[in-house]
Amino acid sequence: MAIVYQKSAGLTDKQLHYCPGCHHGIIHKLVAESLVELGLLDDAIGVCPVGCSVFAYNYFNCDMQEAAHGRAPAVATGIKRTHPNQPIFTYQGDGDLASIGTAEIVHAAMRGEKFTTIFVNNAIYGMTGGQMAPTTLIGQKATTCPLGRTKEQAGMPIRMAEMLATLDGCVYAERVCVADMANLNKAKKAIKKAFQLQMENKGFTFVEVLSTCPTNWGMTPLKAVEWLKENMAAYYPLGVVKDIETEAK
Repeated sequence: MAIVYQKSAGLTDKQLHYCPGCHHGIIHKLVAESLVELGLLDDAIGVCPVGCSVFAYNYFNCDMQEAAHGRAPAVATGIKRTHPNQPIFTYQGDGDLASIGTAEIVHAAMRGEKFTTIFVNNAIYGMTGGQMAPTTLIGQKATTCPLGRTKEQAGMPIRMAEMLATLDGCVYAERVCVADMANLNKAKKAIKKAFQLQMENKGFTFVEVLSTCPTNWGMTPLKAVEWLKENMAAYYPLGVVKDIETEAK
């Protein structure tokens, strides 16, 4: 019998712990498939965050390192500098990367550290109970802003891809989502390119993936996907933010 589809060799057989409708599982799949298709899986080293994907080391079928909250870029820097020929990636959420870990990601990008960051932005703190994140949208409700985020109280949500793209050491930054098949294919293409540029020693590469959090958004999985498309993608536009290869042409 012909095999139509099978689980990526880049993932273990461990059952995912994520909530129904969460996009982490899909994003894991894309990262794993990219590593396999590029022939990088056997040498890859990933760095897990603190957050919903804290147990990612159980799911990726490559060497993984756990980092303290927000410190994944610092850990990845050390690993890449001691293993310069191996593909290194961090897998981080918006609380881990855009809040407690802001300094680490900014300075890693500024230095042009040659690793890839997969940034999962679901606009809320998922693991700790739905508090407002740096990426929470204006008007969006959270446990720490039950009436909705306001510009006056919390400022505007941070656009990490655009901010990091201003740094010389960042050679590639793209924002994608996995809300439907067309966007899923674009997301995989972006992840593969980020790894390819890393292995060409071009510099720091960054892929931001807009994701749903049905549990803390208080929505069904399908409604959460609709909300992402209508609201998150409006403030966080999808597409390439910076590509050193395009700029060089």
